[in-house]
Amino acid sequence: MFLGLDLGTSGVKAVIVDEDGKAVAQGLAPLTANSPYTGWSEQDPSAWWHAACDAVLAIDPEFRRAVRAIGLSGQMHGATLIDENHRVLRPAILWNDGRSAAMCARIEREVPQSRTITGNIAMPGFTAPKIAWVREHEPDVFAHIHKVLLPKDYLRLCMTGAMASDMSDSSGTLWLDVAKRAWSDEMLAATGLTRKNMPDLFEGTAQSGVLLADVASAWGMDRVPVAGGAGDNAAGAVGIGVVEDGDALLSLGTSGVTFVATRDFRPNPDGAVHAFCHCLPDQWHQMAVHLSAASCLDWAARLLNIGGPAELIALAETVTPGAGPELFLPFLNGERTPHNNERLRAGWIGCDGSTTPARLASAVLEGIAFAHADGLAALRNAGTTVDRMTVIGGGSRSTHWGRILATSLDVTLDYLQDGELGPSMGASRLARMCVTGESPATVCTRPALNATIEPDETLHSALGQKLWEYRRIVGVMDTF
Repeated sequence: MFLGLDLGTSGVKAVIVDEDGKAVAQGLAPLTANSPYTGWSEQDPSAWWHAACDAVLAIDPEFRRAVRAIGLSGQMHGATLIDENHRVLRPAILWNDGRSAAMCARIEREVPQSRTITGNIAMPGFTAPKIAWVREHEPDVFAHIHKVLLPKDYLRLCMTGAMASDMSDSSGTLWLDVAKRAWSDEMLAATGLTRKNMPDLFEGTAQSGVLLADVASAWGMDRVPVAGGAGDNAAGAVGIGVVEDGDALLSLGTSGVTFVATRDFRPNPDGAVHAFCHCLPDQWHQMAVHLSAASCLDWAARLLNIGGPAELIALAETVTPGAGPELFLPFLNGERTPHNNERLRAGWIGCDGSTTPARLASAVLEGIAFAHADGLAALRNAGTTVDRMTVIGGGSRSTHWGRILATSLDVTLDYLQDGELGPSMGASRLARMCVTGESPATVCTRPALNATIEPDETLHSALGQKLWEYRRIVGVMDTF
């Protein structure tokens, strides 16, 4: 059996998969993020480790004893600063933190060829600008940096003692030469670092370490290998078989992502499209990234005092999509694709005397769909053809939302069995390939199809008109 461990923003999920590729056991432990100031987002790395242990130990000991290898997946871009004694220097600055916008411009000025090297526009969410911020605002902390680790790689350090990362996750640092799959000395120098401050690089299927004896004992396992792993989106793709050129997925987690696998490196930084290494050797991918997706459901449900995301979706189902004038702007933490604007903010507009909580709930689902439509447009403008996508993440449970998404994006959506397990399932597959040497074609198969949703012609006119109005309003906001 193989263990996939996924470190998300809202929790750690552990999944054990058997030799037939079936998930047989799961454990989950919650996490919370802190926002000490507007636009900031941080977490305590020690909380990640405690949650990882809790998630693993929630699984039956019989399954844990049978684990042959472990794969890691995790939230990308987070800056975890480690000193020479492996101690954490400050709370980790997360992927949705917007404080380092000024540093992005500075990095691109200092390295004019940065977009050529990295294939990406500098964004506050990436790791390098965060370190530039620490260098300027917390010089005492910066002076003690020994290594900078991504979130899942901090778990690897706790598990194995190794300072290592994989190509897909490292692509989101802005320090990687993505075409060459190697650290860039020029990009590191722009933030006052060198390769000595970076973890060793591995492909996602390669062995990066072995479980420490005390961790193995505490988890009730042998000292099994730990694979290189992946950033959460690449792991999610592997988990549902999105590995061939042109395969696409739509991830509806805390953030939202449109992901397309590519056989070669295809950057489009001017469209704020991410071009990263895939977690499989000699493969790459493109992404349109939206900083807020399911997080908007949590936020709106709290404001409307209706429980949680499931209750919000149920409330939205009581009205026809697109029926009301209300528009929702899903920018709780700014936005990446296609705007690259950390100042954009969320809220409802267009409300009138007839507005109801149900129409506000529907507007939230619509607004998130419209943001993804803009992201998909950026991919299409880059020459990528997408007419069918597989849906993963917590949002994959709602076929009602699926109708809104399929119509707004003008694509066919496939919903798979265990689609919400994407990243942890992908991590387990990387673990399997690490020890068996099997090919992606053998291991990274597509799970069983649960449902297919086509664009709904009855909703096309209303949602199309609201999408036009959404784009007009966001276009005005984006100029401020």
